[in-house]
Amino acid sequence: MRRRLLSSYVVLALVVLALLEIPLAVTYARSERRDLVDRVERDAVAMATLAEDALEHGGALTAAVRRAVAGYRRGTDGRVVVVDADGRRVLDTDPSDSTSFASRPEIRTGLAGDVAPGQRHSATLGSDLLYVAVPVASGGVIHGAVRITFPMDDVDRRIHRYRLVLAAIAGIVLATAGAVALTLVRWVTRPLARLENAADRLGAGELATRAPVQGPSELRRVAETFNAMAVKIDTLVRSQDAFVADASHQLRTPLAALRLRLENLERDAGEAQQPEVAGALREVERLGGIVDGLLALARADRVPAAPVAIDATEVIRGRVAAWEALAEERNVRLAEEAVPSVAVLATPGRLEQVLDNLLANALEVAPAGSTIRIAARTAGKWSSSRSPTRAPG
Repeated sequence: MRRRLLSSYVVLALVVLALLEIPLAVTYARSERRDLVDRVERDAVAMATLAEDALEHGGALTAAVRRAVAGYRRGTDGRVVVVDADGRRVLDTDPSDSTSFASRPEIRTGLAGDVAPGQRHSATLGSDLLYVAVPVASGGVIHGAVRITFPMDDVDRRIHRYRLVLAAIAGIVLATAGAVALTLVRWVTRPLARLENAADRLGAGELATRAPVQGPSELRRVAETFNAMAVKIDTLVRSQDAFVADASHQLRTPLAALRLRLENLERDAGEAQQPEVAGALREVERLGGIVDGLLALARADRVPAAPVAIDATEVIRGRVAAWEALAEERNVRLAEEAVPSVAVLATPGRLEQVLDNLLANALEVAPAGSTIRIAARTAGKWSSSRSPTRAPG
């Protein structure tokens, strides 16, 4: 969760920066190039004005014009070419280039009376060049053209520096946003981690555990609700433990007294009464086991008993013997069907409880003179016990 929140904040900051800085970079580059075009065009118009008189009268350019062009070359590194109305070169600040300019598109456009700005790549210089050609005219008559070629290196360097500045600003903003986001994420997730730890300890049985009420208001409300729940659970468990302790005393004391009386009676009983007294003692022992099991079920921290292998046939035989006296009183016969030993997996005492419930229900509805048969069967990997009631006839 912490990584997802932090990533979402950083991605959001990155998107906002991209939406702001990309248009800024594009606008700045366009503005720099447009400013360069305008500046070179103004310089070309100024050069055309200086050369107008000489070209109009077909004479050579004056020394003043040549000095101005040479100074421009030294100051700006721009190349100036002046041609007459036929496209012949009149002045070139790079005399080593003997290429004819009559066929150049920008020269033809300038001789046609239009301004021709543009950009091209110079394989010789290995860089991009900006060129602007303007007509030299007076009174509507074209006398020639002036073309200025200007390297784009300075502009490209300024654009590159501006982009680096924007990238540095973006990095600083992202780092700041990441630090702020990390602080916020920790402020939100740290109380959640503490709440999770408190829930784990409460689930492990540490009922005195309480969650610290910290963080945003929503998390504080959750922590307060958790603490209220923990208090309620602690109260309920303490009440249940008190009930179990009281019930244990109230139930075991009479059973202990009954067992003591039966043991005394067993010593004084004759040979004919010995089986009955022994059976009563076994039932008292079983009742004590049932009470212990019920009290264990009522305990909140109990560990479920593991199932063990039990001989179902032996358990059925014992329950039939225990219920036989009540069946005789109601004139009902209990019959255990002779079957081989059947082993089942069950928690201790659970099968006895199930059979007692079945026999009690069967004796309630069995008419006098009927027979209740009990048997255990295996079906595949399953075992089952049945107690059908059969009436006379």
